[in-house]
Amino acid sequence: MIATADRLLTYRVFVSEVRPIVIADRPPNTKQRTWSPISATLIEGKQDAVLVDPLMTIDDGRALADWVAATGKNLTTIYATHGHGDHWFGASIVRERFPEARFVATPAVIRKMRQQMASESLKSFWNPLLPAQIPHGLTVAEPLKGGTIELEEQDLVVVPLGHTDTDDTTCLHVPSIGLVVAGDAAYNDVHLYLAESNPELRREWIAALDTIESLRPRAVIAGHKRPERDDDPRILEETRQYIRDFDRIADSAKTTLELYERMLAPYPNRYNPGALWASVRALKR
Repeated sequence: MIATADRLLTYRVFVSEVRPIVIADRPPNTKQRTWSPISATLIEGKQDAVLVDPLMTIDDGRALADWVAATGKNLTTIYATHGHGDHWFGASIVRERFPEARFVATPAVIRKMRQQMASESLKSFWNPLLPAQIPHGLTVAEPLKGGTIELEEQDLVVVPLGHTDTDDTTCLHVPSIGLVVAGDAAYNDVHLYLAESNPELRREWIAALDTIESLRPRAVIAGHKRPERDDDPRILEETRQYIRDFDRIADSAKTTLELYERMLAPYPNRYNPGALWASVRALKR
């Protein structure tokens, strides 16, 4: 997809394929768990570009690098909004094609990255989940200084958000075109991952959505989105409402299955109910 909002900068969005994962814990009537589709955003000037959230697997990284190369733009910077590996493991693959591109993130996000790429995490979680698909030689980001990325004399502004679907997340605001690349603060017709939350942290997530809304964006790119869906800021309220519904139902649901089924009732068609299953399993555990 591409959207042109200003003669100086434009953006386009790449959405990964839905990938099967190897996991025995599945919701009822489900034969195969999958990973949610992941978004990467390219913010472009006339000659240079900045890539946000460079995806997860070897194939994702290669496809993303091909897509960026096809634009003919000079990739100067790769930015990760948060530390979950599915949004940055692909950086090492992209940088094989663009070795001069800086890979940056906030110090707090880098701390989470180091946890995700630790040998025990790779051995116990990522590699069994996606066999032979996680890149070797993962590259951690360098700290971003000053809180902004410059792209052809335009500032791309890092906005700290605190807890959304994990701790210490951020979004990237492009004021000149009214764009927010929200990372996993916002979801777009995909079930939310709430497994790292509790009621207090879910309130913090809602506050993060309020922060994004206060920027008055014209477009919001969700970290996980249905590919054919647009990037209307209404997804902020849709994400908020999903969290409110989860809290309301969790208060009275007695079992994992009851919470799962009652959450599916108002959201029967969202992508990847496996993410909801992971959330309810974590809560009831």
